[in-house]
Amino acid sequence: MAIDTEAIKKHIKGILAALGDNPEREGLKDTPSRVAHMFEEVFEGMNYSNDEIARMFDKTFAADLEIGQSTDDLIIVKDIDVFSYCEHHLALMYDMKVTVAYVPNNKVIGLSKIARIADMVSKRLQLQERIGSDIAEIIQEVTKSQDVAVQIDACHSCMSCRGIRKTSAKTRTSTLRGRFQTDAALQMRLK
Repeated sequence: MAIDTEAIKKHIKGILAALGDNPEREGLKDTPSRVAHMFEEVFEGMNYSNDEIARMFDKTFAADLEIGQSTDDLIIVKDIDVFSYCEHHLALMYDMKVTVAYVPNNKVIGLSKIARIADMVSKRLQLQERIGSDIAEIIQEVTKSQDVAVQIDACHSCMSCRGIRKTSAKTRTSTLRGRFQTDAALQMRLK
């Protein structure tokens, strides 16, 4: 799917007019183009399915250092900065920190690929819960490990800037797959 920037320009111009402003005035005349370009960038992930993202970042290494040979092995990447837009209000989800953990299954994924997967998944109209689920699904597909955990902490502008206006509220979601669902000791290692 390609993002239709011409349609975005047309609709943004209409929104500006619907807000009661003049889309042709100096400060706004280039806004539809700027927004279309921004949407192309911040919603890039909408161009790809989870399977396509998995293929895009499927760079793994054989565990030549005996990684994944023990059930005690665990790889954790913390504090991956991402942002997304809530599909309910098109509101920014910000200060997002993603933690991804998995138990290797005889191979490991390149660390930067974990961050790239989190970034690409977040570049969709999303729910925070789905971001975690999508990341976990892709990590499982690439690593062939069933034991994957994704934790996300984020602020939501739909809560901080409108409605309830609770500026310090954070939302934490945890997506647990495989042994992370039942193994309390493995869950504790995420902390």
